[in-house]
Amino acid sequence: MSRLIAAGILLLGLSGCVSAIKTVVAAPIKVVSKTADVLTTSQSESDEKRGRKLREKEETLGKLARKRDKARGKCQGGDDAACDEAAKLDAEIEAEQNRPV
Repeated sequence: MSRLIAAGILLLGLSGCVSAIKTVVAAPIKVVSKTADVLTTSQSESDEKRGRKLREKEETLGKLARKRDKARGKCQGGDDAACDEAAKLDAEIEAEQNRPV
């Protein structure tokens, strides 16, 4: 009978140890998993980043085009400096269009 009680007490004491052992064993796996998750970029994150860059490029092209159109209007009115500015903006637009995303 005393052996049965001793076994019961021993089992109760070991249940906490088993829980601690599980935590210790699982910890390195969780760390590796978290590190891999931080170091890798998911496909959706990559798509979002590319989309953001494309929108930024389109926004830049739009601003340059509006400036160029305004300069062309002044150029047609006889402003030589505006003609130079329009040509410069044309070159910037072409460079921006050829820049990889």
